[in-house]
Amino acid sequence: MKEILKFLRDLSCNNNKEWFNANKDRYQKVLASWHAFCEELIAEIGKYDQDIAKLTIKDCTYRIYRDTRFSKDKTPYKTHFGVFLAPGGKKSMHAGYYFHVGTGGEDTYPAGHMLASGNYCYDSKVIKILREDISDGWEEFKGDVLDNADPAFHVDMDDALKRVPKEYPADAPYADFMRLKNYCLVMNVNDDFITAPDLVKRVAELFKTTKPFNDYINRAVDYVKEEGV
Repeated sequence: MKEILKFLRDLSCNNNKEWFNANKDRYQKVLASWHAFCEELIAEIGKYDQDIAKLTIKDCTYRIYRDTRFSKDKTPYKTHFGVFLAPGGKKSMHAGYYFHVGTGGEDTYPAGHMLASGNYCYDSKVIKILREDISDGWEEFKGDVLDNADPAFHVDMDDALKRVPKEYPADAPYADFMRLKNYCLVMNVNDDFITAPDLVKRVAELFKTTKPFNDYINRAVDYVKEEGV
């Protein structure tokens, strides 16, 4: 992982086609290492989540080339690598396990390294069901789902509504979860974590603690897909 980190840092300082083309062989070697890591992670998580064991590299990884058509930032390449392990693949709309390696040095996306469970794009019908399920069964959700996750994970509130929807009491213990539009648990990690020799096992063990969270969300996702509500 040290070589991947070094490449991303060099790329962030030379984010142009000339540099990238001159370092294309280096990129291919780094990409092969990243894919090898992802395959090991699929296998490790697949031991406790059978839906993940079925995934291929194409199902869960992303191109390094940025889509700059609608962005003010015209740099052509991403300066991070990410892998999203979700039932049915990255485009399935299911909650899953996302591991992200950036350039480091800060916790903010995309430079920071992180683990995340959940997803950032849900159908409004899924959000409605999750709000109803959580408010009606708060004790179960807190005890069996949230408390099971490693305490280093936190709920991502970045894109939450400023106010609790009027259908729910603003002083309820679950009020913040009614504000969410994206249901995601996040853990920020540093360079030492990223470069540890047992990285695959450490990441898989941490993600295992969030499996009940993903299962809870995917129950709503599957219901909407199957019932067409």
